[in-house]
Amino acid sequence: MPVSQADIDLAHRLADAAGAAIRPYFRRDHGVELKEDRSPVTLADRAAETAMRRLIDAERSGDGIVGEEFGTKPGVTGRQWVLDPIDGTRSFTVGRAIFGTLIALVEDGWPVLGVIDQPVQRERWIGVAGRPTLFNGVPAATRACAILEGAITATTSPHLFGEGDVPYYMALVAAVSGGNARQGPVYGGDCYNYGLLASGHLDIVCESGLQLYDFAALVPVVEGAGGRMCDWNGDPLTAASEGHVLAIGDPARTDDVLEALHAVPHA
Repeated sequence: MPVSQADIDLAHRLADAAGAAIRPYFRRDHGVELKEDRSPVTLADRAAETAMRRLIDAERSGDGIVGEEFGTKPGVTGRQWVLDPIDGTRSFTVGRAIFGTLIALVEDGWPVLGVIDQPVQRERWIGVAGRPTLFNGVPAATRACAILEGAITATTSPHLFGEGDVPYYMALVAAVSGGNARQGPVYGGDCYNYGLLASGHLDIVCESGLQLYDFAALVPVVEGAGGRMCDWNGDPLTAASEGHVLAIGDPARTDDVLEALHAVPHA
C-alpha cells in the first residue's frame, strides 16, 4: 500500500505529540531510571511514547506498533508504526539537544516513511519512499564526497558497538583519517547524525547493535535525500536486519566504505 498523505499527516501529528510531551522535561526533573539492560529511561520517554500510541490506537487501530518503552502490539494490516520516543536519552538527561524522536512506518518489513524530530530545536526531517526528504518543509540533500580519505564520519560511541565490532569500525576510521587525528570521527549525536548527513553536513555514519526502532525511521530520510542506508555487508535495512548500520551520503563511496570496514588486520 503506497504511503498516503493521511499517513504523512499522522506522522507529523505523532511527532508533534511526542515533542509536546518531551519539552517540559528538558533540563528539568526528568526522573531518570536504569532499565534491565542498564540503559536510561525517563518520564519524558514514557510520556512521549504513550502520547504517540494513543494517536495510533485512535486512528490506525489495525496497524501494529513497535516501541522501545512499551513493546510490540500486533496488527492485522501488514503495517507497523515503529517508535523511539527519545533516541539519545543520555544526551537528553544531560541537557544536550542532539537527541531525537524517531517515527517509522514499516510495511511488510520495509521502512516506507520516517521522521527524525528534534523537539527542542524544532527541527524535523521526514522521508517517504519515492519522494524527496524534507527538512522543516524544504528539500534536503546529501553532499558529494569525491574520495574516502577526509570524509567526515560520525558515530554515537564505539562503546555501544556489539562485541567484536570495534575493529571493523576502527579500520574504517583509519581509512577515512589517513593517519591524521584531526580527521578523526565525530562522537555523540545518535539519530541527529543521520539528519545532519541527510542535510549535507556529514558523509558517513557507522553504528552497531541497533534495534529496529533505532534505524527504521532513518532509512527513508537518508535515502530520500540522495544517500544510501545499508548494513555492513551492503544489504538493505529491513525489519530482519541485525543492527549493523551504515549511512553514506554519497552512494558512489559505498564500495570504498565497505572495503575499508572489512580491512581488519588479522593477527
